[in-house]
Amino acid sequence: MPAVTVPDLTVLPRVPAVSSAAQQRPVKAISTAPEGFEGEGFPVKRAFAGVDLRDLDPFIHMDEMGAVEYAPGEPKGTPWHPHRGFETVTYIIDGVFDHQDSYGGGGSITNGDTQWMTAGSGILHIEAPPEHLVVSGGLFHGFQLWVNLPRVDKLKPPAYQDLRSSEVGLVASADGGSLLRVIAGEVGGVSGPGATHTPMAMVHATVAPGGELVLPWRRDFNALVYVMSGDGFVGPDQTPVGPGQLAVFGAGDAIRMSAAQTQQERYAAGLDVVVLGGLPIREPVAWAGPFVMNTKAEVAKAFEDFQAGRLGQPVPHGDVGGATA
Repeated sequence: MPAVTVPDLTVLPRVPAVSSAAQQRPVKAISTAPEGFEGEGFPVKRAFAGVDLRDLDPFIHMDEMGAVEYAPGEPKGTPWHPHRGFETVTYIIDGVFDHQDSYGGGGSITNGDTQWMTAGSGILHIEAPPEHLVVSGGLFHGFQLWVNLPRVDKLKPPAYQDLRSSEVGLVASADGGSLLRVIAGEVGGVSGPGATHTPMAMVHATVAPGGELVLPWRRDFNALVYVMSGDGFVGPDQTPVGPGQLAVFGAGDAIRMSAAQTQQERYAAGLDVVVLGGLPIREPVAWAGPFVMNTKAEVAKAFEDFQAGRLGQPVPHGDVGGATA
């Protein structure tokens, strides 16, 4: 159950009703995320696997982490690792994750918090469950999204944003039956707290069983809907979708989605989705491991700089350090 909820949706501002003249975006493709393991072995679903980068632009990669109920001693994270050329957005729905980076950024995020790290010219970071969660076990569920940076911003100094759940923009659907949590961008006149280099929107929405959500969407943005849980339908033709599936939309002014009236018991809350859109960068992408650049030569230089220690050094827990020049 998502941590950020509202007992009475009628007190929230509402997304304006979409004009009947607005063009609903058609569904271009539906893909199903394969499951795998990341870092030291925590389970993930690769939400964008097999999708053309031209349809994802400005996004690169997204993992759904869990949901998993860990037994005592089981929670796992990632070791120290580098990034350059893009931003990582880590959104925790349930559970706790600690972040630390070589520029002194970091802290704990839990139950609706987000950490937005701009890797820029290069950074090392580590993500791990806190010791008390390792000891106790418990529910863990979240996402990590990679947002590309345009060429002009790829070598900017690293930066870090700590976005608390209390800062998330909250808005209801036009009919008052769906809750939208706006993490970045602007939807229905409500803005999220995330500051972005690339114009984009990121929304976590819950559509009640039998409910419908029609979102006005910038025509110059792409549009993606990833289903975390629940059974539903997307697009003007109401194409069926379910957990672990990504809908890629074509051009238009609005995104339509609805939750099936009858849900499995474990999906009683309805259709739970992440809605993403952004202004395509339309630049060459050279991507290898933890580096996303414009050319293969730039990726090779990133590996060289990492191996030479120029992306920083791991920082002892609790210390504030800085990357080397």
